[in-house]
Amino acid sequence: MGTLIKNGTIVNAAETIQADILVEGEQIVLIGKNLPKDKHTVIDAKGKYVMPGGIDVHTHLDLPFGGTSSSDDFETGHRAAAFGGTTMHIDFVSQPKGGMLHDGLAIWRKKAEKAQIDYSFHMMVTDLRDEVMNEIPTMVDEGITTLKVFLAYKGVFQVDDNTLYRTLLQAADHGMMVMVHAETGDVVDLLIHKYLKEGKTDPYYHALSRPPELEGEATGRAVALAGLANCPLYVVHMTCEQAVTQLRLGRAKGLPVMGETCVQYFFTTIDDLKRPNFEGAKFVCSPPIRTKHDQEILWGAIKDRTLQVVSTDHCPFWFEGGKNGRIAGKELGKGDFSKIPNGLPVIEDRLKMMWTFGVGGNRIDMNRFVEVNSTNPAKIFGMYPRKGTISVGADADIVIWDPKKKETLSAATQHMNTDYNLFEGTKIKGAPSAVFVRGKQVVDDDKWLGHVGYGKFIKRSPYSPVL
Repeated sequence: MGTLIKNGTIVNAAETIQADILVEGEQIVLIGKNLPKDKHTVIDAKGKYVMPGGIDVHTHLDLPFGGTSSSDDFETGHRAAAFGGTTMHIDFVSQPKGGMLHDGLAIWRKKAEKAQIDYSFHMMVTDLRDEVMNEIPTMVDEGITTLKVFLAYKGVFQVDDNTLYRTLLQAADHGMMVMVHAETGDVVDLLIHKYLKEGKTDPYYHALSRPPELEGEATGRAVALAGLANCPLYVVHMTCEQAVTQLRLGRAKGLPVMGETCVQYFFTTIDDLKRPNFEGAKFVCSPPIRTKHDQEILWGAIKDRTLQVVSTDHCPFWFEGGKNGRIAGKELGKGDFSKIPNGLPVIEDRLKMMWTFGVGGNRIDMNRFVEVNSTNPAKIFGMYPRKGTISVGADADIVIWDPKKKETLSAATQHMNTDYNLFEGTKIKGAPSAVFVRGKQVVDDDKWLGHVGYGKFIKRSPYSPVL
């Protein structure tokens, strides 16, 4: 017998319907009106919405960075994701310096043995020697169809235009997509040294050293090279008008380019970096958070489909690390903003914030909410229709969403493994009441029903559409 979800309203990207859903094993097997209860386990979703689970395509779990590591691993990060309605994510695998892509993949597969929700991987290319270039096509056989390159973090991750263009050409030949972190790293490096030399060391200067003009320049350069190589390009964590303008121009020319933003860029501003007592370090990420004006630009870009996805770039660090058994955290950057670990805790709050202020604020409707948080991620990254939709034959990744459920976001009640919440004290209305991953219920209101090892690696298909 299966699980029968009755009396709910199904919300997909393209339609909203009143229907019941029958789940057997890991899949949705039947959708219809007034399905018989038989001997199924029945869940009453009256007054609630039934949606495909959220897919977060930009996360960094257990990532070594800046002399420490992100504080959520594949156990705690997955639990937090599920409590927020996310049933799958794609994490970034780091190529070891001097090593091969498969070396990094082996490390991340080991990390993922703790998985509790489904996951996949992107491959970060930082050292593109000839043997690594030749290795790229083998990633498709592994079910990894996306490569990421950085145009920033000089001396650590940054690649030059030669490397970017050769990566685009190789990816295009094998149906892969290139993701790019777009900031002009050489100039960022100059500005960092300028401010530090002037004794300007507070978190606020992190943002001033990475101005929007540099994000716009790098975005335009990447878009142009992607068009020249005829390779699908996905610009990650876009933050500002300058970058969105460059993407919009490329799309207007018919170039195969797409973009995402992250939930934090809608709700925080550069003024948060000015908070006293080093509190601004809690908001340090790259590219940095911007202005109220840029927030409006991002909402407009989601509405007019210039941007296709809302992700998180979830990469949490302790604010007060190095004590009580904690690894080092944001305190590493006291007296030198360039040493503050870049990253924020967001994975649990993405859908709640986007529903409360996106749908609830009449910025987007329910269908667009599902589209940017689940369906588009599944399509762009080669998992649709297995993921990202409530339909017969799809994996039963299901969120029963209670639009009346109220919560106050707080570090005291979150499941993310860090000592602060980016949206502390924010009141939200709309949250999951039940979450299923491939038919298994993992969240029942505030109860955790999942277990380590249940999460499955999802192999992704090449030649995914450019939306």
